[in-house]
Amino acid sequence: MYFAQKDFHKKLLGRAGEVKAEEFLRSQGYEILERNFKTRIGEIDLIAEKDGVTVFTEVKTRSTEAFGTPAEAVGVNKRKKYALVASEYLVKHKKTDFPCRFDVIEIENDAINHITDAFSI
Repeated sequence: MYFAQKDFHKKLLGRAGEVKAEEFLRSQGYEILERNFKTRIGEIDLIAEKDGVTVFTEVKTRSTEAFGTPAEAVGVNKRKKYALVASEYLVKHKKTDFPCRFDVIEIENDAINHITDAFSI
């Protein structure tokens, strides 16, 4: 029972973080194109566009840094999966010739840290 409650709390925390991140991006002039874009490989939290650049955004929400910063949770394997999912999105939407980048939005308590061009593949 304890693990089910813990997982539920993590999902709630994550969803709340995604809502905050979306509001933040909109306030910065981004147009939100997709939320929780899923493929058989994985999921991208938010896909946005600004100034002709498609932005694939991973949202990491933490209530504490006991296990590292939120961005540190986006490791090499996660980046590879993200690139594959992003490729599927670009092909599906015929955007393969358009610029894109990968951002991470860290949310810890009420603080938001937007890391633009956080990683490349």
